Amino acid sequence: MKRIIIAVLVIVAVVAGIAFILGNNKKKNEAKTAFIAEGGGAVAVRIATVEKKIVDLDFSVNGVFAPKQELNFMAENAGRVSKIYVKEGDRVSRGQVLALIDAEIVNTDRETAQATLENAIKDEARYNSAFTTGGVTQQQLDNAKLTVRNARLRLQSATKRVSDANLKSPINAIVNKKYVEVGAFVNAQGTQMFELVDVSRLKLKVTVNESQVSNLKVGNMINIKSSVFPTEKFNGKVTFIAAKADATLNFPIEIEVDNSAKNLLKAGMYGTAVFNFPKQTPTILVPRTSFVGSVSSNQVFLYDKSNNTSKVRKVVSGRILGDSVEILDGLNEGETVITSGQINLAEGTAVSIVK
Repeated sequence: MKRIIIAVLVIVAVVAGIAFILGNNKKKNEAKTAFIAEGGGAVAVRIATVEKKIVDLDFSVNGVFAPKQELNFMAENAGRVSKIYVKEGDRVSRGQVLALIDAEIVNTDRETAQATLENAIKDEARYNSAFTTGGVTQQQLDNAKLTVRNARLRLQSATKRVSDANLKSPINAIVNKKYVEVGAFVNAQGTQMFELVDVSRLKLKVTVNESQVSNLKVGNMINIKSSVFPTEKFNGKVTFIAAKADATLNFPIEIEVDNSAKNLLKAGMYGTAVFNFPKQTPTILVPRTSFVGSVSSNQVFLYDKSNNTSKVRKVVSGRILGDSVEILDGLNEGETVITSGQINLAEGTAVSIVK
């Protein structure tokens, strides 16, 4: 019994849905019929006058400041941390020692490598002397020379490990985070020691659309504003423009901002890039909806006032500026383009204007 009731309810719901859809379609068709009826038998259209306008290319976009350089500093030798010379917030210079790893083992390795090299050099000298008197063969002498070269390489490697026990900053930066304490054991190339951030120069990362990116070049100087410091002025330079749009069909760009004077800006703050362009000469603009199909068709319909008909005109389109399109050739100022109803038009079709 329950199954029958459920089936009946489902059928009723489906019928109600179909009735609702048919009702909506009827209303849409009535609206279309009323729109066409306004033309008194002719195709009802809307129009716009072709005008020359000054194009304002200026725009602004928001983004987030990122550090010019940031580094997760790793230990290069395994060992126990014996000293730490910096704390979070300290400003460090390139080559400055940040911490010291207990170098007892690597020092022993270096001393052993030094002794091995000295013995190899002595052996090479003896083999060389014996070779002149015929006491050893050329192969034995070559092996002695090879042993010296290998011993010298092992000494260089051991010396490098001793030097690496002094952990030095590779960049000028601020110690943003410290992950270890004195006494902690670190693994070679596996333990993160510090997070170093250089904020003397920042990158403002923003995205722009296709019409905006076409006016930008690497090296352009940009004004930067920060809501946190409204009275301060910052200057930036475009250093990167993506060659490919992202998933939102916008183009990522990066603007490098000088922050060395006062170091006011912090990585992670919001910033606004203000793009100002020279004043443009007036150009012919038409609504984007004037085009038959799409802008790429380069075809519009004009309204012939003399006999209230439509006529096809081929044009050359330029930049797409929001809801308007620049016309490079094919239209003259003062002409009238049809902006809606083109789907029902052909050359010479009678039209009537709907206000």
